[in-house]
Amino acid sequence: MTFDDQKVNTSDDSPEMVRILEEMIAADVTITARAVARMHSTVKHASSIIRHSARSSLMAQYQERQKQFRAMRGRMPKRSLDQIAAQIVQKDARIAELERRVEILSVSHLAMMRAVGELGGISKWLKLYANHREIRDELNKMGMLPKTDVKQFQMPKPEGIDDPN
Repeated sequence: MTFDDQKVNTSDDSPEMVRILEEMIAADVTITARAVARMHSTVKHASSIIRHSARSSLMAQYQERQKQFRAMRGRMPKRSLDQIAAQIVQKDARIAELERRVEILSVSHLAMMRAVGELGGISKWLKLYANHREIRDELNKMGMLPKTDVKQFQMPKPEGIDDPN
């Protein structure tokens, strides 16, 4: 048993291992225990990675990530980096626009629900969603349902009309 096999505390080598794994993904070098051990300053044997659960788990996570990156790259048509960067910028803008729309819809939905509740129509609204419990639960999780007590709307008495009592 070597010195690094006995070393259980990974707090010192975890940042280095993460750095190595990130570099391997960036350089598209296949992640293996042997390759990581070659690049690591304190871990000298592949078995020191495989037999240590935290190191092994970390390596497995990065291997899966590398597999996903390679699969994504294989699906992408052959294009220049400028084209890919432009497409990413375009998709980021689309995501931001959709997130803005969701926010607007959420705020307006909440305002409408509060208005319906103030007018005493919340029971009708709940009746509408009675058969759609999942939607109602999701709206509740999102904070879209009114949380206050609903008060009955009181019509003011018109002036000049006498009370018959």
